[in-house]
Amino acid sequence: MAEGLLKCCGRDKSEEELGNEFFNDLVSITFFQQSTIMPLWAGKYYFIMHDLVYDLAKLVSGEFRLRIEGDNLQDIPERTRQIWCCLDLEDGDRKLEHILKIKGLHSLMVEAQGYGNQRFRISTNVQHNLFSRVKYLRVLSFSGCNLIELADEIRNLKLLRYLDLSYTEIASLPDSICMLYNLQTLLLQGCFKLTELPSDFCKLVNLRHLNLQGTHIMKMPMKIGGLNNLEMLTDFVVGEQREFDIKQLGKLNQLQGRLQISGLENVKDPAYAVAAYLKDKEQLEELSLSYDDWIKMDGSVTKARVSVLEALQPNINLMRLTIKDYRGSRFPNWLGVHHLPNLVSLELLGCKLRSQLPPLGQLPSLKKLSISGCDGIDIIGTEICGYNSSNDPFRSLETLRFEHMSEWKEWLCLECFHLLQELCIKHCPKLKSSLPQHLPSLQKLKIIDCQELQASIPKADNISELELKRCDGILINELPSSLKKAILCGTQVIESALEKILFSSAFLEVLEVEDFFGQNLEWSSLDMCSCNSLCTLTITGWHSSSLPFALHLFTNLHSLVLYDSPWLESFCWRQLPCNLCSLRIERCPKLMASREEWGLFQLNSLKQFSVSDDFEILESFPEKSLLPSTMKSLELTNCSNLRIINYKGLLHLTSLESLYIEDCPFLESLPEECLPSSLSTLSIHDCPLIKQKYQKEEGECWHTISHIPDVTIS
Repeated sequence: MAEGLLKCCGRDKSEEELGNEFFNDLVSITFFQQSTIMPLWAGKYYFIMHDLVYDLAKLVSGEFRLRIEGDNLQDIPERTRQIWCCLDLEDGDRKLEHILKIKGLHSLMVEAQGYGNQRFRISTNVQHNLFSRVKYLRVLSFSGCNLIELADEIRNLKLLRYLDLSYTEIASLPDSICMLYNLQTLLLQGCFKLTELPSDFCKLVNLRHLNLQGTHIMKMPMKIGGLNNLEMLTDFVVGEQREFDIKQLGKLNQLQGRLQISGLENVKDPAYAVAAYLKDKEQLEELSLSYDDWIKMDGSVTKARVSVLEALQPNINLMRLTIKDYRGSRFPNWLGVHHLPNLVSLELLGCKLRSQLPPLGQLPSLKKLSISGCDGIDIIGTEICGYNSSNDPFRSLETLRFEHMSEWKEWLCLECFHLLQELCIKHCPKLKSSLPQHLPSLQKLKIIDCQELQASIPKADNISELELKRCDGILINELPSSLKKAILCGTQVIESALEKILFSSAFLEVLEVEDFFGQNLEWSSLDMCSCNSLCTLTITGWHSSSLPFALHLFTNLHSLVLYDSPWLESFCWRQLPCNLCSLRIERCPKLMASREEWGLFQLNSLKQFSVSDDFEILESFPEKSLLPSTMKSLELTNCSNLRIINYKGLLHLTSLESLYIEDCPFLESLPEECLPSSLSTLSIHDCPLIKQKYQKEEGECWHTISHIPDVTIS
């Protein structure tokens, strides 16, 4: 779109609609494929190209498109129009100077390699050079770069249509940005230091997409309501003055996707809320309505807020709604079946009003319901179901969450959640009873910090994930064999549930246990054959000298983590599973003190070992023949007394590929003898005595590690 390639040619479609149509056509013929690694993240779908398709696309685009990374600076053809480049601290200037030779460049997407101050900085001098020499840019992206200020010379890019400054530390935008009259897309999400937009922002008359998520914008620019072409406006902050009031939304009826309106406490007159015409915004899919004040409320204020919220009735096409920190006397009447038939997700957050919940059960499309921080609610009864209707309540609900409900005492459960797949009750300290017992579709159950709750877990044949933390009154009468993941926290929970889970869960893959302060558990007849599926075991805060099970009987255990267990004593390699690949030990002083008794060098399956010790046990590590020669990755973190990396302990690690060292303040040097020749990655962070000695090219000891392909020291 920014390149001007989506002109509609007389068709009654916007450029966005046409672009989506073309993209969907390409997906349908598998030119693009939906990612299985990141199928849905942050509300977005991600797509990839098959390697062969990517090679074909590169061939077709030829010299018009170029990717610059690494040390290879090939000649750039004069006809190149699109460049993606990765700039690092050492040769960023040289790469940029090379790129700026192409006067006809249309698209420049810059990525900065490294972290923090170790990234190449896009300074104002760099920008001045760029903006004065490449004047035909349509697309410019500095997303995630080390950028704290945008130069005034940005005004030179008269043809710019797409500007991405997201996830930078920019604190303000120059007034000259308002001279980019062709700008269609401005992405500022994640610019957490940004507090305001330029006063003449309304001059960007062609702006269609403005993303302000994650910024700290205090007020909208004046007359933003005049940007009639806006299709995406993620955030709108209502101000106290007329120029910044909610009526500015009135003419923006093309808005689509997501809109968050905050500062609603500044809307005093319901007529102003009506004039925002939310009901007419047919393409909005997600709406968030938020109040930001904590003033003491009297009756007149709460009634006024009801009237304002009533006037903010959204369009019937809305799919996701969040109401945050609302403190009116009741919820709006439109929060029901006739007004929101397409609502899929509803979140009520911090709504501290002493009122019954509306009949949410009658929302026919509702799949996700989250109620959090609503401290005025002490009983949830049949009113939430809306039993005055002939329709079954919650007929589409799949996820139900109650969190941080400090006054909630009673749930008058009804067996109406036939499609519910996930139930989470968290931080509800006064809740006493009860839980729905018939949940045929339930897959995930989480009950956390509900100490007063006296109930049995629901009967559900399909539960795959169970998390019980600090809820001593929960009873487990029976568990389905389908359980794949279990997290247990608290002495009583572990004593009552752990043995049952290990007995009955033939498909258990992940087990985490936390905070056990009881006596040593003794199980005389545990049938460990039922636990052959266990792959990952994490034990945290085990304040006992031994575990209640023999680890070597978990024959398929691949990953073991032992954390913050000061009384846990030694084990030998015969007590570890024969297929163990990864072992991590943190804050286990007795265990670390007896490390030479482990005999890990005989455990040839072990590939990754991580240790963290702030009890000053470790001074030298690893000892000779401590680890097996099959080790590929070794991590040492937060070892407060570590002074020496023992060469003799590394000598036989002929398969070691990665060595990671972090936060070891007294570590003085790496072995003077050569590190294993197999080592390909060395990362050292927050080790001040090491940093200067081993700096690239300059450090006195750099020559001892210069042969390693990937070295990071910060």
